[in-house]
Amino acid sequence: MTVSTAAAPTPPSPTPTKRPADARRTVPRPRAGDLAALLVIAALTAFACWAFADLRINAATLVDSASNAADFAGRMFPLDFPPPAELLRLCGQTMAVVMCATLLSVLLSVPVAVLAAGNTTPHPSARFAARGVIVLARAVPDVVLAIVFFRVFGLGALTGVLAMGLHSVGMVGKMYADAIEQIDEGPRTAVRATGAGRLQQLVSGVLPQVLPSLVANALHRLDINLRISVVLGFVGVNGLGFEIAGALNALDYRRGMALALVVLVLCVLVELVSGAIRRVLLRNAGTGGRRTRAKGAASQSSATRRPVLAAVPRAAASDRPDPHNPAQSVRPAVAPRISPPWNARRVRRTVYSAVTVLALVASVWGAGLAPEQFFGALGNLGGTLGLFWPPQTGGILPDLLTDLFDTIKIAFAATLIGAVLALPIGALAARNVAPSPATAAVFRVVVVLVRGVPELVLAIVFVVITGLGAVAGALALGVGAVGLLGKLVADSLEEVDPGVEAAVRATGAGRLQVFCSATLPQAAPAFVGHVLYQLDVNIRSATLLGIVGAGGIGFDLLNASRVLDFGVVTTVLLMVFATVLAVELLAVWLRRVVR
Repeated sequence: MTVSTAAAPTPPSPTPTKRPADARRTVPRPRAGDLAALLVIAALTAFACWAFADLRINAATLVDSASNAADFAGRMFPLDFPPPAELLRLCGQTMAVVMCATLLSVLLSVPVAVLAAGNTTPHPSARFAARGVIVLARAVPDVVLAIVFFRVFGLGALTGVLAMGLHSVGMVGKMYADAIEQIDEGPRTAVRATGAGRLQQLVSGVLPQVLPSLVANALHRLDINLRISVVLGFVGVNGLGFEIAGALNALDYRRGMALALVVLVLCVLVELVSGAIRRVLLRNAGTGGRRTRAKGAASQSSATRRPVLAAVPRAAASDRPDPHNPAQSVRPAVAPRISPPWNARRVRRTVYSAVTVLALVASVWGAGLAPEQFFGALGNLGGTLGLFWPPQTGGILPDLLTDLFDTIKIAFAATLIGAVLALPIGALAARNVAPSPATAAVFRVVVVLVRGVPELVLAIVFVVITGLGAVAGALALGVGAVGLLGKLVADSLEEVDPGVEAAVRATGAGRLQVFCSATLPQAAPAFVGHVLYQLDVNIRSATLLGIVGAGGIGFDLLNASRVLDFGVVTTVLLMVFATVLAVELLAVWLRRVVR
């Protein structure tokens, strides 16, 4: 027997199999839009840093201004408050103008928002026109509107009500339109199935869903209008702002700062009251409210369904109830009660509504608004508007362009200051990030106090301390931005997914690691959107701060209006409008890409 000595064939050496490209890549390939957005954000950040350095906002500037700050404090204290009766009159006059302006903005914004919302507009052209009205109202500064209405209606509350009311449509109308587009279409479809028309669908199926949002945004705008009233006091609108302007123009800092402190107290009170009302509305509209209503509906349904079913066989035997046995008496098969019971919630809402109506009626009466004044002077509106056209440069176009660029630098530098300060303050104000609830409460109070100080008052203080120029405007807007940005950052951090934080915490990560790895990345897109919104606000605010010498194109705007050169006013308005529109379009694109 022979044994084959042939070697067994060796198996081929394994060669690496080619995996698909998507199996090798664990990180998704970045999109071109994301890269472009990152480049734009980097460019904007770099420009903000350059503007901050070019304006020479540094420690040396602040140290050199320390002596001016001490001198200003000596000239400001002791504060000189007006007599109590005079102070109450000024506060009442200011609040009356502010509430009437907010009411006007709500009345105008509701129909504009219905036309601007994609699910309620009758035609795309109507939606485009309504959106254009909203953008135009936001872009036209309220001071410019006040200058126009001052020429038509003169000094008084009517000028302030119209200026703030029309300008507020830009924000309130946008918020309302967004809220309408986010409704649940189920109730509206049910109303349409009954044969209801468009108006009936709107009243029964749309407005009840957005009512909490309408009230909450109106209260938020009331807070903003209270601070704007200080600015309009410099162009002749009665109230605390007018008295502050008179005191500061006379260099009476004791009286001016005392009235500014009164405005701060009013802003804080309005913020606290409106915040409490918004929390009640959101809680009633939230999941807790839905569970309560569902439970009540279920109990009401079972309570009304059993007697109806039990009454059917008894009704066949007798049509009259048994007075000796009420439990077995015949109860008519009527429809269940559709009116809600008078529980604590309904009583509270009724009281809120009654107080609101009384406050609005008192405001209209206290502001002294008269229909004959409005319609009597309305005929002069056409002639007044004719003074503003055509636009003119007055031979100072290079100066206007330079001042506009200074305004943009002020806005960017202020946004950088506000973002750097607001991130840690907002983080410590967020309940899920702060070391303790007490810390979060303290920093929430800090945010409220900063928001309560009007930017114009801050600008006046910094002008006295650092001198006239763009540094005062940038510092004023930067500090003022902490109030809004700090609140938005805190809210965004509190709204992140807690599951991601818990997963990182389960690995043994500390508080700072959880914040940097889980909390902050989730809130980063919202933070970018908030910063862009603050930049938009700061460009418009920087225009207004020039009125008190804080640099920028606002100084040219005030001078042109004082010498009645209204063509230059129109030119300044168009330049600011183009800048704001460009920033708005850029912000819309970035918010859509960075998600």
